[in-house]
Amino acid sequence: MAQPTSSQRIREHVQRLGEQHPPLRLDAVDRRIRDPRGVAARYGHVIDYLARVELEVDRNVLELLVLLPDVSDVDRMFYADVWQPQEIQHGLILDRLQQDLGRPAAEPQLEVSYRMKVMGALAHLSAIQDVARLLYYLTGASTERQAVLAYNVIHDGMVELGETAIADTIIAPIRRQEPGHFAFYRMSATELVHSGALRPWQLYLARVLRKKTYNLVGTNGQDRYRAQMGGVAAALGFDSDLVKYAREVGRIEAQLLWAHEQGMEFPPYVLAALRESIDLYRERGFVG
Repeated sequence: MAQPTSSQRIREHVQRLGEQHPPLRLDAVDRRIRDPRGVAARYGHVIDYLARVELEVDRNVLELLVLLPDVSDVDRMFYADVWQPQEIQHGLILDRLQQDLGRPAAEPQLEVSYRMKVMGALAHLSAIQDVARLLYYLTGASTERQAVLAYNVIHDGMVELGETAIADTIIAPIRRQEPGHFAFYRMSATELVHSGALRPWQLYLARVLRKKTYNLVGTNGQDRYRAQMGGVAAALGFDSDLVKYAREVGRIEAQLLWAHEQGMEFPPYVLAALRESIDLYRERGFVG
């Protein structure tokens, strides 16, 4: 029997995600909190950050429509039928949680940036759109890996605090859905690079653009969000070993985009972004 192609495997993966992981429901959440002040003190800013990032999924979809005007059926099925419905519910549930903790509602940034619109104008050229696709996959893989690491730590922390309702009915269900998103981006980026569809100059351009535009999840190219991300990293203990964290976040693009650089475990710009965020946090605090 013939083995399914990479494209078929990706399509089947997306279909399984939709079938096995329907969007979470707010009314299925157990909202009992033993110590709201304790949870808010330890994780309030982290929950606020994650809620905002998850709620920005609607802007992310608009950005995709700008960057990928000729998006593939599989990509559209993923972001429209699986990713967006799941992520928006993550955001709504986390935002309700932080309001239950006595914190203000999240304020997501939903406007597509001018820079993104400029890149979208170029993306109508098919060769450039292929580069944009690769950057989209790499950004998605980096973002979802950061989410998985964060939710793992938060879950263990909630258990430690005795907040089993939050751990079992909010954080655990959310973190179960994130690895499937990561797998989609990893599989798609790997298939695109290994298929030979990208010429050497396209890979070179992708490396240049990735190096110049790399951002940690939710920072949106703004220092105030970089400082907040530094606060999240500190609250979750990632600042104790930034090299280890950079390795986890940047491994996929090191393997695919920088394969010609022997021994590179992660691109240097990942660690640079982390250090910048930590420095901004220490300088400014978790600014609003």
